Amino acid sequence: MLYGLKFKNMLFIFVGAGIFAFGLVHFNMQNNLAEGGFTGLTLIIYQLIGINPSYSNLILNIPLFFLGWKYLGRTSFFYTIIGTVSLSVWLWIFERYQFKFDLGDDLMLVALFAGVFVGIGLGIIFRYGGTTGGVDIIAQFAHRYLGMGMGRTMFIFDAVVIGLSILTYLDYRGAMYTLVAVFIGARVIDFMQEGAYAARGALIISEKNAEIAEKIMKDMERGVTVLKGYGSFTKTNREVLYCVVAKNELVRLKNAITSVDPHAFVSVSEVHDVLGEGFTLDENKNPIIR
Repeated sequence: MLYGLKFKNMLFIFVGAGIFAFGLVHFNMQNNLAEGGFTGLTLIIYQLIGINPSYSNLILNIPLFFLGWKYLGRTSFFYTIIGTVSLSVWLWIFERYQFKFDLGDDLMLVALFAGVFVGIGLGIIFRYGGTTGGVDIIAQFAHRYLGMGMGRTMFIFDAVVIGLSILTYLDYRGAMYTLVAVFIGARVIDFMQEGAYAARGALIISEKNAEIAEKIMKDMERGVTVLKGYGSFTKTNREVLYCVVAKNELVRLKNAITSVDPHAFVSVSEVHDVLGEGFTLDENKNPIIR
C-alpha cells in the first residue's frame, strides 16, 4: 500500500464525495442556498463571476495543499487530495447531468435534503480518513500555532462565509434555510462519525460489587471491569464496576443490579461506538456481521 493508503478508504472517500456533490448541486445550488467552508466560497464565486465550483474548488485548495503536506502527515494528505479532487470531479459531472426534484418550492424540505446529503457525504469521507481540504487544513494549522480549537475555527470560518453570502447574493430567507441545512449536516456528520450502533456504559458503586459482577456475567454474558476508586466523602478506597451493554439490554442490567443491591449507585452514559468482544467480535475474536 503506497504511503499506507487503503483501497477501501479511497473508494469510500470517492463515494462520499459523490454524495456530497450530489446534494450540493441538486439542493443548494438549484435552490440558491449557501454552504459553509470553502464549498461556500465556491458558491459565492459562482454567483458573482460564474466560475464553475468544480474548478474554483481546486484553485482555492492548491495553496493549502502545501500546508497539508507539512502538517497533515503523508497518509492524511493523500486522502485529502483524493477527497478534494473527487469532489471537483463529481461537481463537474452533476452540474452537466442534473436531476430535477419537485419539492413544491418548499425550502424547508430543500434544506433537510441538503443537510442530509452533505452530512452523509462528508461523514463517509471523514470516517475513512479523508477531508475535502479547505477549512479542515486551516483549522489544524490554527490549532497547532494559534492554540485555537478546530471546532471553533471551523465555526468562525463558516459564519464568515455565510455572512459573505448574505452580503453578496443570499437573502435573509435563504440564509435561515442555509443555517438549517448546515445544522442538519453537522448532526448527520456526528452520527456518521460516532457510529450508528449506540450502547450504554454503566458505572456501579455498591457494597456488593463481587455479587453484582457475577450476576451480570452469568445472566447477561457481559464483561465487567473493576476500577479502583476513592470516595472523597468517605475518605476510603473502593472498587467501581464498569459495564457496557447494548441499548436494549439496559433494563436487564438495572434489574440485575437492583436484584443484588437495591441501594447501589448507578450512573449510565451513552456510548456511541463500541469495538471488541461481544459487540464487533464474537468469543473467538471473529468479526460479527450486523
